Amino acid sequence: MAALNNIVAATDLSAPARHAAERAALVATGVNARLALVHVTGRAPLEQLRQLLAAGEGGIEQALLDGLRGTLQVLGEAIHRRYGVAPAVAVTDGDLLPSLLAHADALSADLLVLGARGSSFLRHILLGSTAERLLGAARCPVLVVKQPPHEPYRHLLVPVDFSPIALRSLQLAAMLAPTAKLTVMHAFDVPFEGQLRYAGVDDAKIGHYRALAAERARAGLDRLVAASGLAPERIRQLVVPGDVSQRILEQEQESDCDLIVVGKHGEGMFEELLLGSTTKHLLAESQCDVLVCR
Repeated sequence: MAALNNIVAATDLSAPARHAAERAALVATGVNARLALVHVTGRAPLEQLRQLLAAGEGGIEQALLDGLRGTLQVLGEAIHRRYGVAPAVAVTDGDLLPSLLAHADALSADLLVLGARGSSFLRHILLGSTAERLLGAARCPVLVVKQPPHEPYRHLLVPVDFSPIALRSLQLAAMLAPTAKLTVMHAFDVPFEGQLRYAGVDDAKIGHYRALAAERARAGLDRLVAASGLAPERIRQLVVPGDVSQRILEQEQESDCDLIVVGKHGEGMFEELLLGSTTKHLLAESQCDVLVCR
């Protein structure tokens, strides 16, 4: 799997968004990656400002942009002093989501980092259909930061199915947090269990089906962990029955994890994990950071 060489952190220069920049710096330091900070000034607000400016006040817009660059530069210098990584900084304007993704592509980003609670565009990016567009359009993994980064990640929760993305997600998790423990979880169910009961299948037979599903899930986890090449002592394997999003949130609390790593384009019960309501549920309800892998 390719290394994490280039990390791009987006910031709207709010205090919550600073957490994302600091987490990006902490990750960059841990994996020896380059870091870039980018601020996108929305085209619509700039156009509204231009309409308010009188003739001869065109310098106000330039002063505003210069001020934003100065603020971003100050943030970059503070990150350099604290984390030892000197980030490149850029202020760009345009349509928010396309501009951000274009900047990440131009820098060959291996990881895009966003704050979950910014004061302006980042807040909107992580709500509703825009979140789905971002996760669908980004060419690299997206790390959504919710908590202040006091230390490197210590415990990662990695829900997996057994599609090809599961192995990449697990390897990326281990690469991003080289010293962290990993809980690799698979949630299973008995397909059409309700319909089977309605059709008269008794509890003993359904229990047998559930035991078979659990056995196959454990075997699948064994194969996945072996294929990852990771040290077994880093990994705790967990097979649980039930709804995947509910089990993720339960395990987040029980295991006290500080990052959830989820893969996109899974199979079976995971195929909707990062689409529609489940995406919004996970981003809205989880307390810890979330890494979305492609």
